[in-house]
Amino acid sequence: MLADYTFMSFFWDVLLLMAWIIWFWLLITVFMDIFRRHDTSGFSKVLWVIFVIVLPYIGVLIYLLVEHKGMAERNMKQAQAQQQQFDTYVRSVAQTDPTEQISKAQQLLSSGAITQEEFDQIKAKALASA
Repeated sequence: MLADYTFMSFFWDVLLLMAWIIWFWLLITVFMDIFRRHDTSGFSKVLWVIFVIVLPYIGVLIYLLVEHKGMAERNMKQAQAQQQQFDTYVRSVAQTDPTEQISKAQQLLSSGAITQEEFDQIKAKALASA
């Protein structure tokens, strides 16, 4: 039985497995795009979902052919929004002004929360980053 399983059989099985994985990836991508859209009505979304479920291969391929430009634009907008949120977060967390860092460290030193040695290290880091 194992002798009947040739390299071509293995290759064919791997090819089918990869096609199956790619198919589900495309199906999930299409469904995500259908539900993420704000430019269409709920009725047209329902029609696309029914079309993709009833005729899965043809439905997905037609959706990709018809909506490829819109999908790319929506993906770019989402990536830009995520990048903008990340940049805003980084700016809000990062302290770029060395005088502000040194003044906060001075307050901590005067309150006794840090030692003179720790203050000197903070000051050196702040001045080095400037």
